[in-house]
Amino acid sequence: MTEVNRPPRAGGWTRFVTARPRLSLLAALVLTVLAVLTGSGVADRLGSGGWEDPAAESTYATKALERAFPDSQPNLLLLIDSGRSSVDAPAVAAEARSLATRLAGEKGVTGVGSYWQADPSASSALRAEDGHEALIAARITGDEKAMGRTLDRIAPSYRGTHGPVNVRIGGAVAVRHEMQTIIKEDLARAELIALPVTLVLLVMVFGSAVAALLPLGIGIVAILGTNAVLRGLTEFTDVSVFALNLTTALGLGLAIDYALFIVRRFREELATGAEPLTAVGTTLRTAGRTVLFSSLTVAVSLAAMLLFPQYFLRSFAYAGIAVVLLAAAAALILLPAALVLLGHRVNALDLRRLFRRGRRSGAPAGFGDSGAQGTAWARTATLVMRRAPLFAIGTTALLVVLGLPFLGVKFGTADDRQLPSGAESHVVQQHIRDGFPGSPGGGLEVLTEGKATEAQYAAYKQRVAALPEVVRVDGPLVKGDAAYFTVLPKGEAVDDPAQRLVGDLRAVDTPFDTQVTGTAAVLVDSKHAIAEHLPWAGAFIAIVTLLLVFLLTGSVLIPLQAVVLNALSLTAMFGAVVWVFQDGHFSGPLGFTSSGSIETTLPVLMFCVAFGLSMDYGVFLLSRIKEEYDRTGDHNEAVRHGLQRTGGLITAAAVILAVVMVAIGTSRVTNTKMLGLGIALAVLMDAMVVRSLLVPAIMRLTGRATWWAPAPLRRLHARFGLSEGEPAPAAGSERELDRVGARG
Repeated sequence: MTEVNRPPRAGGWTRFVTARPRLSLLAALVLTVLAVLTGSGVADRLGSGGWEDPAAESTYATKALERAFPDSQPNLLLLIDSGRSSVDAPAVAAEARSLATRLAGEKGVTGVGSYWQADPSASSALRAEDGHEALIAARITGDEKAMGRTLDRIAPSYRGTHGPVNVRIGGAVAVRHEMQTIIKEDLARAELIALPVTLVLLVMVFGSAVAALLPLGIGIVAILGTNAVLRGLTEFTDVSVFALNLTTALGLGLAIDYALFIVRRFREELATGAEPLTAVGTTLRTAGRTVLFSSLTVAVSLAAMLLFPQYFLRSFAYAGIAVVLLAAAAALILLPAALVLLGHRVNALDLRRLFRRGRRSGAPAGFGDSGAQGTAWARTATLVMRRAPLFAIGTTALLVVLGLPFLGVKFGTADDRQLPSGAESHVVQQHIRDGFPGSPGGGLEVLTEGKATEAQYAAYKQRVAALPEVVRVDGPLVKGDAAYFTVLPKGEAVDDPAQRLVGDLRAVDTPFDTQVTGTAAVLVDSKHAIAEHLPWAGAFIAIVTLLLVFLLTGSVLIPLQAVVLNALSLTAMFGAVVWVFQDGHFSGPLGFTSSGSIETTLPVLMFCVAFGLSMDYGVFLLSRIKEEYDRTGDHNEAVRHGLQRTGGLITAAAVILAVVMVAIGTSRVTNTKMLGLGIALAVLMDAMVVRSLLVPAIMRLTGRATWWAPAPLRRLHARFGLSEGEPAPAAGSERELDRVGARG
């Protein structure tokens, strides 16, 4: 055996994962079966809310009102349509009163009121301006799951035609319940779309059906394992149903990324004549280290959402961290065991023979392989570095221009317009929005605490009624030392005037304590919580990313470049989100209703996810550049070689992940559609513009100074750094870098 092919001594990790490959795969199968059993039914235990800040004034007031005045906040609305008759017609009024009486007798329902039973001062808000529709309002008690069960039980008895009237069901509880049901249905459909399309793309990438099945298997293991983790978390905390979408997307996307990288390197080693066990060992020392590093950077970005108080964002951190770590663990433990057993059979079932006539035998050529593809990427790198200033300025300007629409972003809250236009609860709320005065069901509630006289309550009510954005003030309803008022704002429940009214109400001088809640108040408090915690989350992501990339590269400049370029790669996503989903462009073809705003937590979620995925691709490219630079000491050649070796791989991974995200983006719920399509755009822009054009241009401009670090940091990296390959710096390189650094 030649020196080149002599297997090196296996490292501890290689020995661990390859010593009993069949036993490892059997254990994985058993654990996967247990995960299926544990995670079954997880969607039924997840919530559809979580946008509010638990420590906010509005949250406190909502819970206090639920305790003291359980009838104060209706969450169920029955829209009574009298057809061509007036809602005041005797037959219509009699049927409506009968429905209200029946509803009041239902278990789990309280606080029933209607247009036909309301005080004259309040009845106008419950009657449509055309006189053909009116409302019955009630409250379903209990937590989210209990309210959903109650709604399922009673809805069939009220929905539909009753004598002279037709009844549709709406309100907050109906919106949440319908949203949860649609998300579960859409997720199942997205998986049916994504899995076969992903398999076809993987066959195109690898040219081998066996190699293509490996990443898909890793992804399925990660998804099933994360479902089990989420099921366990529901025993201790609230988890959003939206997190299931991220589980599917990242489970498939990242598992495929990691498996692509490892299988690609394994096949490269086999092609040089290495034995399978030796090839696995080399792969784990190189690509395996990169996968480990990449998973840490993605997990850090997702972990930043734990700093926010809303359980909607925290849920994505739970799901994301779990699926990233499980995908990395499966790629670093199960995949090497499978590769040892398969050996050269990893190239079996070549489905592309007809397209490769005349090609020499060997590994099948796929889209992500080197050869012609690698040569094209090498030419691209050479061209970009030859015209580095032009590409750096041009791509930066393009990304900035694409992000300009985000300057006009307006933040709002998720409401019925997240649902398809034909969804019953959306139809009800749209009828109320278009045909009823004020905002029934969307008013503001003011809780007062402390002893007060009738005169003081009357004076307060008068001051509130005089505020410019107020249509009507109802109340007070007094119980002991507590009372509450209902304030009906002009226009939409969460538009700018309603939000200003929240501040005005909180500023009214009173002799007792007041707490304001309602949809607009929840939005105001949520925006405040996001603004308060966003700098901490951004600093956390930036600092940990800088540290991790330094440990990977040993450079001071590359971590700074990585953070800035990754953030720049997201501008197109944010610009498109505002231009499409807020401003309503392409709302018809995409099948959604624009509310004129973006839900407050969505940009935070999309930033954390997309930034992490950008770092994923950045680590793949930088690790290969660093490996070549350590080997040769030639900066320009290292950049060219890194793009040649990873350009096709990163593009293939981005296309596959984009397919998964687009499948998620076929959801009928607008927020999920926005998440899927927005992140699909972000990963494609990152792979095809930032990694392919901007990174090599910037690295050419910074030259050898790219790798400079002061001596203390170089020693720190030498001790704790983690890089791909076996570093062997060219002689004198440190002295040369010191001179480069001294020259600035």
